[in-house]
Amino acid sequence: MLREAWQYLLSRPLNLLLVAFPLLIGLELAHAGPVWLFIVSSLAIVPLAGVLGDATEEVAGRMGPVGGGLLSGTLGNATELIIAVMAVRAGEIEVVKASITGSILGNLLLVFGLSLLVGGFDREKQTFDRTNAGINTTMLMLAVCGLVMPAVFDLVTYGKLESNTEAVQKLSLWTAAVLMGTYLLSFVFSFKTHKHLFGSHESHTLSAMSQKTAITLMAVATVLIAFASEVLVGQIEHATKALGMTKFFVGMIVVAVVGNAAEHSAAVVAARKDKMDLSITIAVGSSVQIALLVAPLLVFVSYALGHPMTLEFNGFEIAATILSVLIVGMVALDGESNWFEGVQLLATYIILAIAFFFVPG
Repeated sequence: MLREAWQYLLSRPLNLLLVAFPLLIGLELAHAGPVWLFIVSSLAIVPLAGVLGDATEEVAGRMGPVGGGLLSGTLGNATELIIAVMAVRAGEIEVVKASITGSILGNLLLVFGLSLLVGGFDREKQTFDRTNAGINTTMLMLAVCGLVMPAVFDLVTYGKLESNTEAVQKLSLWTAAVLMGTYLLSFVFSFKTHKHLFGSHESHTLSAMSQKTAITLMAVATVLIAFASEVLVGQIEHATKALGMTKFFVGMIVVAVVGNAAEHSAAVVAARKDKMDLSITIAVGSSVQIALLVAPLLVFVSYALGHPMTLEFNGFEIAATILSVLIVGMVALDGESNWFEGVQLLATYIILAIAFFFVPG
């Protein structure tokens, strides 16, 4: 088992960043400054997220299309969930909400945009399954509804956002339950009643790694990510002030990118190999999972941890999410893509990131 794990760790260039974890422990024991701890903990999470994702896919690949699809669909964004749970426990609700929105935007605009750019740079066009892309974008519109209605309710009823009343909390809980229920029913649709529309769900190539090794890597990576996430969240307050950034920007851009970096690279590599259906599944499908599973789940977890979180997002987050879903829907509408559409998505992401940087804390 140790030999298999070692061979896997040496097989991916991204795993070179794993040296950041022992460095993080050393800095923690030496009581280093918050900026260094923030930077190194961020770097440590990136390869660990990749290890967790690869190990999860290895286990899922041995469970068959249905079982594997369920496992990938529920644990595909485990790193983001772990970071968010640590932030909720620390009471950093603003960071959690910003990271949820940032993960959705990052996958839709940054990852999908890079995939279209890299994949289509020396090709006239690339094609993908319109049915799968259409279902994902429709699911995202459902997520937008779930994010918008609590805010609309608050504005119409109380005349302001983030009043955090009992009514808004109950509305968020019920909305979260509906979103999670719809997400679970999507598995029935894609793996049972309409599985013929999606072709084969076996998108991962199994390695020589045994299932025991994969499960062990999953467990170890989860524990290490939890530790690094706790350090990261603990330094946000001081690090943001030292770096001249707001918590909103850190959650929206930095934390979101850190949690998704490994998955980002997988989508871009798939697009470069002209596997656009796989690239879209990774990028857009990941946004669906965050919006319909991770965010609602965090609402329930926040109550259990004593820091209630609602699905009421601020105006910047709502507007950015709506615009992102609309532009991705327009790109995916015809089942074809080219490199300039990737440029357009990236330009949208950069404009939003600039706006987020200037949002006052």
